[in-house]
Amino acid sequence: MKNGMRIVMCFPVGAAICLAVTLQVRSGTQGAPAADPLLAGFQAVAIASVSDAVDSVTGKRGFMSYEMRPIVKGRLAGRAVTALMKPATPEKATPQLSVKHAVEMIDNAQAGEVGIIVVEDGLNVAGIGGLMGTAAKARDMAAILVDGGVRDVEELRALGLPVYARSITPATAVGRYASVARNTPVECAGVTVRPGDIIVAAEDGVVRVPKEKAEEVLKKAQEIDEREGKMVPLINRLKSLQKAIQLFNRI
Repeated sequence: MKNGMRIVMCFPVGAAICLAVTLQVRSGTQGAPAADPLLAGFQAVAIASVSDAVDSVTGKRGFMSYEMRPIVKGRLAGRAVTALMKPATPEKATPQLSVKHAVEMIDNAQAGEVGIIVVEDGLNVAGIGGLMGTAAKARDMAAILVDGGVRDVEELRALGLPVYARSITPATAVGRYASVARNTPVECAGVTVRPGDIIVAAEDGVVRVPKEKAEEVLKKAQEIDEREGKMVPLINRLKSLQKAIQLFNRI
């Protein structure tokens, strides 16, 4: 048996009979995904540092629009899976078709993934509610981000699943929107997100890290954190921000 050991215990049953019970003791949780050192690293650095690092490494913004705010608070770092919804006529926006790909995305999600649901021009329509949130929580997803609206906010907060969105609305997507794609690149709050990109989020906002640049971005973000960590005591000692900026070339 891999990653564990076998223990045989004997319990007396009657006068001279022994019931042997074999116990398997594993060194890890069965089925649990291996820890991702990149994600652990992004969990430990400031969101602002990640945003600055993406700017520096890629020459392009990674931060999403200021409108993407935490409806259910929670810091997160995870790999993106995506779904796209577009306006449609009522006959194409049936209960089965309206959120088809978003539902499939959630039902096939791996633990720790971040669901990205884009509701095109959909600030007045909810891309997720309590039922989809319950399923995402059951799948142990890291979070759901909606470029659009959410509803059933009390239910979502009770679940404790981090949810970020651009609006809150009671309106259903059924009869208004149809799901058109899953796990394709999407434009989410001003940033292109591809499946597998790393999403980092906290109260400061949401940042997308290109998967092929993730290691470089993390290293740069850690360097920024370290530099700022050295600046704070210097500012306190000198009582001057200008001098600290001159010494560290950082603000």
